[in-house]
Amino acid sequence: MSDPACTQVPVLDAAAAIAAASSLAGEFAAGAAERDARRALPYAELDRLASSGLLAITVPAAYGGADLDAATVTEVFRLIAQGDPNIAQIPHSHFVYVNQLRWQGDLDQRARLFTEVLQGKRFGNAQTEFGTKHVRDHRTALTPDGRTGEGVRRWRLNGTKFYCTGALFADWIPVLTHLGVDGPMHVAWVRRDAEGVEVVDDWDGIGQRTTASGTVRLREVAVTDEWITPYAATFEGPQTYGAFAQVLHAAIDAGIARAALEEAAEFVRNKSRPYPDAGVERAADDPLTVHAFGEMELALRGNEALLAEAARKVDAADAVLDDAERYEASAAEASLAVAAARASSAQVSVAIASRVFEVAGTRSALAGVGLDRHWRNARIHTLHDPAAWKVQHLGRWALDGAPPPRHGQL
Repeated sequence: MSDPACTQVPVLDAAAAIAAASSLAGEFAAGAAERDARRALPYAELDRLASSGLLAITVPAAYGGADLDAATVTEVFRLIAQGDPNIAQIPHSHFVYVNQLRWQGDLDQRARLFTEVLQGKRFGNAQTEFGTKHVRDHRTALTPDGRTGEGVRRWRLNGTKFYCTGALFADWIPVLTHLGVDGPMHVAWVRRDAEGVEVVDDWDGIGQRTTASGTVRLREVAVTDEWITPYAATFEGPQTYGAFAQVLHAAIDAGIARAALEEAAEFVRNKSRPYPDAGVERAADDPLTVHAFGEMELALRGNEALLAEAARKVDAADAVLDDAERYEASAAEASLAVAAARASSAQVSVAIASRVFEVAGTRSALAGVGLDRHWRNARIHTLHDPAAWKVQHLGRWALDGAPPPRHGQL
């Protein structure tokens, strides 16, 4: 958890945010391979990220924040992921839930929690559950505890959540839950150190090893109405809530791919031996190697262009939020643009992180080199939600003009 005595963090404009992300990415890259090998959790690095002000860049201006646009936030994520995608993924839910407050928090909730963010506090998440029918099926529930006082309803929160990226490092854990056993989905905001909250570091994935995406157990956690926000209501009409979350995932993939390509290029320039048939002195002059790097660069530039365009579409939609007719069309365009970027990033990141071994040679596969972490990170992160369904929705739009669904994963 972050320091409870922390003071106001810097409020960064777009240029300062990009510069800070670029600088921190370089620092994070220096230790990324070693942290992966030892599964050393990045507590100090996350403190640096929080103190930089980057975790507060989407706090609305009305509450003292920079209120930066999706295009800037996406580039910040891409840069941090290029340095270490574990560190980029950890605050992903933090940004999503800052956005949730913007969409569904009341004035008091926004004032209290945005102030916390501006002081460097972090949000985690407790969303996904094992053993349910599908990823959007939940058993966790808030039930009345039978006590009343001063007109405030009191609840007890019970459930078990998995893949809770960021919870171990968080000050607040937003929990996706039913309000009542079968009621609509809401978010319960609970403190990381609240009685009945247990965060277990049991994540053992082959990639994204230091995200600490473990388990959160909730046993009779006391919650009052003031710390509950609607969730299901977000998707009753047009929204960019899902598109914003997904474009940040795409940025993480793109960052992984760029890091893999640049690290492999350095290895080829300095360590790879040329194949005899090429008749060259350096592996980097082998025409087959040059062509392979050209193909990977081409694919990655295409993905980076899709990513930038998707972020701009999210911003364009948000700019017409008050015009219902225009917003509905623009929000759909944003979701489709993000779907294209995310489907592309899933394919490109895995493909590049795998192909670099083909061009770098046998020595690049040694464990001590650490080049394999890029493939493991890409493979794990791209499983977050299926890219094939994004292609389906793009196909339905191309064939029949069918708008994308409103469920937060597109």
